[in-house]
Amino acid sequence: MRVVIAGGHGQIARHLERVLTERGHSPVGIVRNPDHVADLKAAGAEAVVLDLEHTDVAAVADVLGGADAVVFAAGGGPDSGVERKETVDKGAAVLLADAAEQAGVRRYVMVSSMGTESADPDSDEVFQVYLRAKKAADDDLRGRDLDWTVVRPGRLTDEPAGGRIQVGTLSRGEIPRADVATVLAEVLTTEGTIGATFDLLAGHQTIEAALAGL
Repeated sequence: MRVVIAGGHGQIARHLERVLTERGHSPVGIVRNPDHVADLKAAGAEAVVLDLEHTDVAAVADVLGGADAVVFAAGGGPDSGVERKETVDKGAAVLLADAAEQAGVRRYVMVSSMGTESADPDSDEVFQVYLRAKKAADDDLRGRDLDWTVVRPGRLTDEPAGGRIQVGTLSRGEIPRADVATVLAEVLTTEGTIGATFDLLAGHQTIEAALAGL
């Protein structure tokens, strides 16, 4: 399976690239900084240098040619301001969906966030703007005729993978980035997750069992 990952140098993305490579798939990471190409190659991924904030649908669709799936794992980052929440967390996600439709790539997995449904609609605080941007991107994707899945992790940690998770509509909690990546890899080949939106935290079930219960 050829999987194109937007935000290919992010921490979750690099874990995912390694997992996909180990499973015999062909990950392709979209990055905006050419200095990051070597890191992707070290993870076993092909790298494409393209700034999703300064491109168009045709250029992204060209990258998606021959892909079996796309994963949106990009983000403006914790230190970015309000504007990049709109241009990356929302705008780039919508652009990727437009490009997937144009390129005929039906499978789209979105890395979202817990808490999007309870975002304060009136707050100018950056995190609330982020949550609203993620919700808008999720809503846009769910309105399309694509084979989508929206994965909403809780607070991310750099702890080693535990391999045990919980999914559904959950309260606050955390999960290692490495486990999120493994869940994404499993979601890509689990047809039962198509059309599902779920929160994701560390838990007590195996990944396979948790996803089978959706």
